[in-house]
Amino acid sequence: MRRDSRIQAFKMIFERFFTEDPDDEELLAELNEKDKDFAQQIFSAYSKNKKEIEEKIEKLLVDYSLDRVHRIDLALLCEALTEINYLKVPAPVVINEVVEIAKIYSTNDSPRFINGVLSSSLKEN
Repeated sequence: MRRDSRIQAFKMIFERFFTEDPDDEELLAELNEKDKDFAQQIFSAYSKNKKEIEEKIEKLLVDYSLDRVHRIDLALLCEALTEINYLKVPAPVVINEVVEIAKIYSTNDSPRFINGVLSSSLKEN
């Protein structure tokens, strides 16, 4: 299921905030081959475009700096913008999925925050 791929890609992105050498294979081992491939596509596109993605997020933040964003929320935003901008997955699908993932992994305020930032990114395009 694509949600599983997204969750694993988000976890891989999140880990990179703290270490450059995590064990991605352990995370990916839970997935079937199709889902593993999609998670790796997301993470690869993120890795290649990390600076640009983070700059875009920083521009979208209103009265907030990137270093104040909860790390889980930042990883979810990075995952979503990677899919939307580099894998060309339809934005409404990605936003819905990432908001649902935020309900599981982040704070009560995070889904609304993430939805707002991602909606702002659509208005920019």
